[in-house]
Formats: sequence, C-alpha cells, structure tokens
Amino acid sequence: MYVKSLSLRQFRTYARLELDLPAAPILLVGGNAQGKTSLLEAIAYLALGHSPLTHTDQHLIHWNATEAGLPFAQIQAEVNKRDRVTQLEIAMERTQLSNGSERSQKRIRVNRQTVQRADLVGQLNVVLFLPEDVLLVGGPPAGRRRNLDDLLSQVYPVYVETLGAYQQALSRRNALLRHLRDEGGDPAQLAPLEETLAQTGVTLSLYRRRTLAALSFQADQIHQTLTGGQAWLRLAYQPSFDPIQPPALDYQLGLLPQPTPTAPVDVEALRDAYLEMLHRERRAAIARGMTTFGPHRDELRFISQEIDLGTFGSRGQQRTAILALRMAELQWLREETGEAPVLLLDEVLAELDQARRSQLMGPLEALEQTILATTDAEMFPRQFRKNALVLEVKQGIITPR
Repeated sequence: MYVKSLSLRQFRTYARLELDLPAAPILLVGGNAQGKTSLLEAIAYLALGHSPLTHTDQHLIHWNATEAGLPFAQIQAEVNKRDRVTQLEIAMERTQLSNGSERSQKRIRVNRQTVQRADLVGQLNVVLFLPEDVLLVGGPPAGRRRNLDDLLSQVYPVYVETLGAYQQALSRRNALLRHLRDEGGDPAQLAPLEETLAQTGVTLSLYRRRTLAALSFQADQIHQTLTGGQAWLRLAYQPSFDPIQPPALDYQLGLLPQPTPTAPVDVEALRDAYLEMLHRERRAAIARGMTTFGPHRDELRFISQEIDLGTFGSRGQQRTAILALRMAELQWLREETGEAPVLLLDEVLAELDQARRSQLMGPLEALEQTILATTDAEMFPRQFRKNALVLEVKQGIITPR
C-alpha cells in the first residue's frame, strides 16, 4: 500500500498543502522545525486515529487558525492498496462551550462516509520511527503500552472496541471506588463494571501476549543482524495479572528456530480468575480509590544478554533495540494483513555507524513506499537518492529538489 496524495489544512506548520506521492522512497529534506516530522505525524494520524506525538488535538491546529478563530484542522489522503483505492479524512474541530472553555471533536470519514475509529482499521497501516522513540525502552510503561495498542489497533477492529470498553469501565470503576471510599455505600455496585473488566481485560491480554511473542522472535533475528550476531533481544511481556505461566522462551537464545506453540487457552477460566481477583482486591482498591491491576498496568521490557536495556542499556543499545522492534512491527503487519505498511522514518540514520546504516537500508528497497525525513540527504547512499523522490521542506512549504 502507499499514500498517493496528501492534503493538509491548518495542521501544525502547514496552513495548506496539496501533495502527490509515488510508490517509491521519498526523502524529506530540511532544517529543524520546518515541517518534516509534522508531515509524518499527519500520515500516522490517519492510520491510528490520533497523534503519536501529543494527547491533545488542539495542539495540532495551525497557530494562524487559532489566532483567526478558525474551528478546525483537516487531514485528507488517498490510499492505494492492492485491491482498492480509499479516501481518508480526519477533521479536528474546536467548539466554544458556554463556560468559555474549548472542546475538541474529531470527525473521521472513509470514502466520504462518517465512521467510528474502529472503521479505520486496515485502511492505512504505518510503522513510524521517531528519534524520541529511544525513550520507549527506559521511559514510563504507559508509552510501551500505547505503542503496542497502536500496533494492534491497525489490524483488529475488535481490539479497538475492546480497549475502548475496558478504558470506559476502568474509569467508571475508579470513580465509584473513590465514591465508596469518601461517601460509603454498597461495594456490590462494582459488580457490573467488574464483569466488563474481566471480559475485556482477558481479551486484551491474550492479544498482547500472542502479538509480543511474534514480535519478540522477529525482533531478535533483526537485532542479531544489526549487532553482527553479538547480542540477542527478547521482548518480555509482564502482565499485572497472569494466572497462566508463559511457555519457555528458549527460542530467544537461538535454541529453537521459531516460537514454541502455545497450548489452548481456557478463556472462561481466565475470566473467572480475573473476576475473583477483582473481588479479592475490592477493599484495597476502595482504600486507594483505584484499580490496582489489569492491562492498564501491564509492562513490556527489552532484555538483551540477560540485561534489562531500559535500566542498564546504553543509548546505542536502546536505539538498536527500538530499530529492531520497528522492523519487526513492519514484518508482523505485512504477515497479518498481506501488504507491507507505509514506513515513516525520522532521522533514522542519525547516531548509526556505517555498518548498521547499510543493514537498515537494504530492506527498504522491498517496500512499496518509505518516507524518510532528514536534515542531511548526503547520509543516504547515492543510488538510493537517485531512485527516491527528494522534496525540500521549508517553513511548511514543500518543493521538489
């Protein structure tokens, strides 16, 4: 798949942009703060339904639009896939409330029809690498959870719906827990919300476990290539509630050629165990005013040579691990959907030695579309630049080079 055309209105540094893009490598060249990353962010927004860089849509609206009181920013694209062409549009609309505050609303359209977030699944798949992604390895666990949720939400509509239902039930249970703590009442009021948490929480955990097992195997192979066979990598899933002991991961050490198959899972038994745990922790949860376990507390750790890279890894080790993860995500998306995603890379060659640059650039030639942002085009091989569309980005204006 590839993005054939992109249109931006009042988005970040772009007051207006109309851009046709080929099914080929594309180099965005320009100085810092000129709009390169914003263009990658806009494409990722169409795939994810939210920005990978901010939790607040108001931050995406061009400052001129804010000063002029214009109510929205808009992203439109035409996406070519093997079997169809799809028009995507997301508008971020700002409305004034009676109390003087502002509220952002999002409108999503597919082929001019207004749809829900889950309907974006599969319309456009992307893998995005940003320089700050290195912080995922050692940063707060919420970032690693969000990254995994974003990946799964590009493939499975049921995951999007289940995650939304879980988050809503979790928010309502936490609010009720605080009410019971402060005002008193019957804890049995929690039962319907706990039923929903058990149902959705187990589903989320099983999706995450299966996907991370595949990603871990693929990331290890890529990591060994990037390190010249000097270091293996394991993605360790640490769910906050896990009555099932995961199978041994001997394949991570090269003892097995592929992940070991898992035994059938008794989903109903898992849900019953989850619900029992919610009942047992009610008193502690009421005292704290929050739910103390569940997918919202899950962890993912990057382990290499028995070292937790998030705690003890160097910046170079962390960057290599993230590159391996991103390339594993690309392979996983291709296997799950039957099409390679659009690869979005921001300053990907910075801080890499020549050997790692060569190892990274090789797989890019097999992709239908890769969009790379850089301040220095000379870092890329001459033949790659010759085959790529090179665009110069300056103050939100893009011109061919």
